[in-house]
Amino acid sequence: MKKVRVGLKDRSYDIVIGPKLFQKIGILLKSVKIGKDAVVITNRRLFAMYGRKLESVLIRSGFNVMFEFVPDSERAKSGEVALDLLNRITNRDQYKTIFLVALGGGVVGDLTGFVASIYKRGIPYIQIPTTLLAQVDSAIGGKTAIDLPAAKNLAGAFYQPKIVISNVSILKSLPERRFRSAMAEIIKYGIIKDKQLFSYLEKNYDKVLKGNEKALEYVISRASKIKSDVVSKDELDNKGLRIILNYGHTAGHAIEAASSYSGLYDHGESVAIGMAIATDIAVEMELLHRNDAERIVALIERCGLPVFAKRLSAQKIYAALGHDKKFIGGKNRFVLPAGIGRVKTVKGVPENIVKNAIKGRLK
Repeated sequence: MKKVRVGLKDRSYDIVIGPKLFQKIGILLKSVKIGKDAVVITNRRLFAMYGRKLESVLIRSGFNVMFEFVPDSERAKSGEVALDLLNRITNRDQYKTIFLVALGGGVVGDLTGFVASIYKRGIPYIQIPTTLLAQVDSAIGGKTAIDLPAAKNLAGAFYQPKIVISNVSILKSLPERRFRSAMAEIIKYGIIKDKQLFSYLEKNYDKVLKGNEKALEYVISRASKIKSDVVSKDELDNKGLRIILNYGHTAGHAIEAASSYSGLYDHGESVAIGMAIATDIAVEMELLHRNDAERIVALIERCGLPVFAKRLSAQKIYAALGHDKKFIGGKNRFVLPAGIGRVKTVKGVPENIVKNAIKGRLK
């Protein structure tokens, strides 16, 4: 078991990473003095897999346990679901000291954190992320949100959990595509901040993909440490430090938008292609040596992720870039690799270089 500390003064908390952590959840929760009445937010599919086991462990540790179910899709992050959940929690909250438990992936974590942040102006919550992507990304940092009709994540708050419990044993049940998709985020962390992690992935990517628990514990803890360090220095995302976490996401989000969020490429696959595009831009701008670019693209491909987009229009991708919230004053802004373990934020990349890089990654 490994621990990573997110240092935020009185809002500091631990990320605990390791196998078979369900057995230790009671002890971990008692250590943060969180209350005794747990309301677990999850969906029925995850409840069938883990609900009774979690309930049994918590009851044996002296906690009262209640479950509330939400849809198993992005629909769970709607205003209607959030309001209904708030009303259901109210009915559970008579003469109790409740806290919320997010048992699920990024959608459940976002919704639970948001509801915790506004109920009674803030109650404690914890994260038990059940996907690889949530364990290395969305469960860390306190960004919570729900979707509005106009766009995703428009209503939200920064609200930190009391603890994040990343049980790597859970990940064996993930569908292969979702697991591989999350590898894009782990590769990203190596490129932006950790050449040791990148080298480890080059040598051990097959162990990670096969679900080796020791390998997973290592890469998740390294990725969590990088995210926690950035969050500790820029909790509210207003100092420009979190921008490095967007490597690959600028073009990646544009690819998702150009495909009308049809699922042709999911988030991780889109980010993988976006990282390849950003890498090509960096080579063209002489920020990155071609040998390092080849290593980056090769690792993405070895992990079973795409580096070329099919059946998409370069014009649509480029048009979608114009809506990126990271662009300032009409000028584009890209996070570009300047070496393995190092990135640079560049504003105003020449239009022809961006267009050529996009065209070069289409098939």
